[in-house]
Amino acid sequence: MRIDIITVVPDILKSPFEASIMKRSIEKGLVDVHFHNLRDYTTDNYKQVDDYQFGGGAGMVMMIEPIDKCISKLKSERDYDEIIYMTPDGETLTQSIANQLSLKGNLIVLCGHYKGVDQRVRDHFVTKEISVGDYVLSGGELGALILCDAIIRLIPGVLGNETSALTDSFQDDLLAPPIYTRPADYKGWKVPEVLTSGNFPKIEAWREEQAYKRTQERRPDLLKE
Repeated sequence: MRIDIITVVPDILKSPFEASIMKRSIEKGLVDVHFHNLRDYTTDNYKQVDDYQFGGGAGMVMMIEPIDKCISKLKSERDYDEIIYMTPDGETLTQSIANQLSLKGNLIVLCGHYKGVDQRVRDHFVTKEISVGDYVLSGGELGALILCDAIIRLIPGVLGNETSALTDSFQDDLLAPPIYTRPADYKGWKVPEVLTSGNFPKIEAWREEQAYKRTQERRPDLLKE
């Protein structure tokens, strides 16, 4: 998979890709991530990529021309499955969306900034709009990192145990059940006996029951869906 991220502040993005799972996925050649500074695509002497709104109003708007130049250049080099715009009014990111995007080959992720992008960018270039929650950040970069992490960890070969991602919360519309590790008895706080019984059918049944119970208590909306 190749991911091209368009941003006005690329330095915010780089560090997370230099550590942990995302770093290993790049080193294994499973994902190729590129950052594109939007200021490199403007002819303005001051590298300006934003301007005032037509009609007045507070807040600057990212101009269409540098975004067009960047996206057009990338599209001239390869085909893209999706051009994603990170925006608070987009579709809320879910595990289902992450699953779908993890099967794609090439993605462009456009990070909004300032007041957002010229609407014509959304009308003519963007194929998918994603939000990471009902709140506003200073820019789309942190949202893009969340999206990339959610996608990359699902690519076969990225995690040490590929079945691990299949038992995450939300994969089956349930929250994950409680988990434990050694010691089995710590200060009198004991691990449920079923988990140390070696009876795997009973263990699976217990986990399913606990997952349903936890979902019912914490996210009953998932059961309604």
